[in-house]
Amino acid sequence: MSSPSTVDLTGKVAVITGSGRGLGLAYARALAAAGASVVVNDVDEQVAADAAASIRAAGGNASHLAVAVGTSDAADALVSHAVTEHGSLDIVVSNAGILRDKVLWKLTDEDFDAVINVHLRGSFTLGRAAAIHFKQQGTGGRIILIGSPAGQFGNFGQSNYSAAKAALVAMTKVWALELARDKITTNAIVPVAATAMTATVPFLKPYVDALEAGEPLPPYARRDLAFGPPEDVAGLAVFLASDEAAEVTGQAIGIGGDKLSLYRQADPVVTEFHDGGWSADDIAAAWPKSFAEHLQPAGEQLPPPPA
Repeated sequence: MSSPSTVDLTGKVAVITGSGRGLGLAYARALAAAGASVVVNDVDEQVAADAAASIRAAGGNASHLAVAVGTSDAADALVSHAVTEHGSLDIVVSNAGILRDKVLWKLTDEDFDAVINVHLRGSFTLGRAAAIHFKQQGTGGRIILIGSPAGQFGNFGQSNYSAAKAALVAMTKVWALELARDKITTNAIVPVAATAMTATVPFLKPYVDALEAGEPLPPYARRDLAFGPPEDVAGLAVFLASDEAAEVTGQAIGIGGDKLSLYRQADPVVTEFHDGGWSADDIAAAWPKSFAEHLQPAGEQLPPPPA
């Protein structure tokens, strides 16, 4: 499989969860194109097998394992499969995800737990299993988690999903600290792309339809909305998996369409001091003068479309 990039992952082995279709498949194909051997994972055996076969048909090296993420047994099985089938493990991309969107007062325990289990627990168990293997292997490693703008800004009807994605970025920073000595990097990709998930968003659907029809997207979509096909996102996974990114860790990086963004760690917007501490009355007096005009919005603030 030839690569349009000079970034070389030859000899590396990657596990990509949720890679039977959509963004996960784009990551798997891009990593294979850069020379890595890849393990395709999906809950559907046939979908995983077909995805791996498509990578091999294009000249890449791929196997597959159908298993539902979220348990330690599933994570251990993915690591073991990579080592047994390909000889090692160097890269994990925790991409598997589901949606159970409902407003707070209609969100059930089951809907909340299902999303947290796949996104957050699935990433935790895979990251832990990979870290143990990387430390024993002694050659470093790459852990790539997949965030979302919903985790950065919040999104209506997505208490479970937004919470999981925000937690993944926080976990990225913790692991970056804990694993640095072993030359293991951890980063979060915050992607925007045309997928089955984004096709359900009304204002994005026309752009999804345009891509499916083979039509070019306008600059507003590709730049302001950072929107494009999954392939636009995949190069970041290759970069973060490579030697070129050996010093990049603990970062949340947005990508989509023509846009690449580095998210800043949360900093105070306004700071005031009051000798002796702050009473409720002190805060009430200071708030209109120093804080009110700096209140932060909830939800992603997108520019209006051109007239």
